[in-house]
Amino acid sequence: MRRLFAGISLFFLLSASGLSQAKPRARDLGVPFDGMPGQYNAITDVKGVEVGYSTLISGEGKKAVRTGVTAILPQGKNFVGRLFAAWHTLNGNGEMTGTTWVDESGMLGSPIMITGTYSVGAVKDSVLQWAMEKQPDGGTGDPSLAVVAETFDGFLHYAPGFSVKQEHVFQALDGAKSGPIAEGNVGGGTGMVAFDFKGGTGTSSRVLDQKAGGYTLGVLVQANYGIRRLFKVAGVPVGKEITDLASVEGKDVQEHGSIIVVIATDAPLLPHQLKRLVKRAALGIAVPGGYGGNTSGDIFFAFSTANAAGASNAKEVTPVQMLPNEKINPLFEATVQATEEAILNALVAAETMKGANGNTVFALPHDRLKAILRKYNRLREPTKK
Repeated sequence: MRRLFAGISLFFLLSASGLSQAKPRARDLGVPFDGMPGQYNAITDVKGVEVGYSTLISGEGKKAVRTGVTAILPQGKNFVGRLFAAWHTLNGNGEMTGTTWVDESGMLGSPIMITGTYSVGAVKDSVLQWAMEKQPDGGTGDPSLAVVAETFDGFLHYAPGFSVKQEHVFQALDGAKSGPIAEGNVGGGTGMVAFDFKGGTGTSSRVLDQKAGGYTLGVLVQANYGIRRLFKVAGVPVGKEITDLASVEGKDVQEHGSIIVVIATDAPLLPHQLKRLVKRAALGIAVPGGYGGNTSGDIFFAFSTANAAGASNAKEVTPVQMLPNEKINPLFEATVQATEEAILNALVAAETMKGANGNTVFALPHDRLKAILRKYNRLREPTKK
C-alpha cells in the first residue's frame, strides 16, 4: 500500500467516455521495447474488454481529494457470466477481494475494480448494487464476490474522507469503453506514486505472431510502488541520474508502495495455466526496479476471454479448449513485456500533482529521460523519412 493538481477548488469528476490516449507514451519518447503491441497498445486490444474511470480531484490543504475508481469489464457491460481466471500475490500487504472464490472455482464472475485503500468496501458494495440493477436475476456471475483491488493514495489524498461513493463507481462502470484509454492521473491511479515520481494508471498489450497462435494479451496496472534509486528504463539507471524532484516520501529508502497488475488474454488458457501466467507479472514489475518490499502490496490478476460459454454453463457438461503447455512460453514473455511497458506508460502520462498537506509529487521529466537514454545509447531515435 502507499501513498494531485495545485490551485484546484472546484470538484472534477471525469469518466472514461471522454478520455483517450492524447498524451505521449513511453514509445513516443523513444523508449525501446520488445514485442509487437496491439492497435491501441492497451488491455482493450483484447476483444470485449472495456475500461472506465471516475477521477476525483478537488480542494487543497489537509483534506484535498485526489482519488478515484478504475473499472475493468472483461466482456463489456452486458456480460453476466464467468471467465476462467487466476490471481497471485508477490507480497501481500494489500487487498484484492473475491480471490478466495477465484482460487476455489477458477473463475471470475464480476468486473475488476481498482481504487484507493480506504475505498475498497464502498466500491465492492456499489458493484453489487450496479450488477443487481443491470441483471436482477444475477445472471451466472458472482457480483457479491466482486474483485476489488487497492493501492494507498494517502500521501496525496485525504484518505479518511472516504470520498468514493456509489455514484463514482457507477460512473466508472457505465463509462467503460473499448479502444484507446487514458493513463496517468486517472481513475484509481489518480493519487498514486511510483519510484518517487507521479505514478498511476498505465496499460500496454502484445500480439503474438501467427506461429505462436496470434493471440492478444493486454495489461493494465495501477502503479504505486518502487524507490527512486532502483528505477531503470531500458536497463538505464534513470533513478540514479535524476536525484532531484524528490517528494518528502521519497526520502524513505524502503519500498513500501504497491502495484496492481491485471492481465487479459484471448488465448484459451484454463485456470491452472492462468495461475502460471499471472505469476510472470512479478518479472515485469522487477524490470523497472521493483522487488516486492515487506510493506508492499504486489497483487496480480489474470483472465481469459476464451471459453466464456463453457465457464458460464452451469447446467451441463461443456467442452472447452486448452492451449498446450508447450505453447505457453510466448504468453509468458508477452506478460513480462506488457507489464513493464504499462508501468512506464503510467509514469510518462502522469503529471506533477500537489495534494493533501501540500505534498507534491513530480512527473517524470520527458526531456531528461530522453537525454539519459541517449547518454547510454538506449534511445530509439525516430526513423528519418
